[in-house]
Amino acid sequence: MDILLIDDNHDITTMFSKFFKLKGHNISVSNNGQNGLQMMEAAKFDVILLDLAMPDFSGKDIVNYLYDNNKINSHTIVTLTASSISDDDKIELKSKGVHSILRKPIDPDELLDYLERVKS
Repeated sequence: MDILLIDDNHDITTMFSKFFKLKGHNISVSNNGQNGLQMMEAAKFDVILLDLAMPDFSGKDIVNYLYDNNKINSHTIVTLTASSISDDDKIELKSKGVHSILRKPIDPDELLDYLERVKS
């Protein structure tokens, strides 16, 4: 699987990057939203793991940009959040084309199993 992980937490991106590589997957990482969006537009990924809460240009900003520019349906986006998220926010994200919303922290094995089910 070709995975793009967009998260401002370097510890999370380092840990997931090492884990997915050990499991035989290709992973690209961005630690800010603007760069992550550029990576999404420059290459095709099987799945994008997107942190919702990032400074400056958040995961929600990325979703809104893709939705507003009719580009969201060409991506499989799985969001990750450590923050509480309202049911209204979940409904809005899904209506804009987000595949799923997962809570952090998440066990890497469980996340990989989930992503493999998403892509099968």
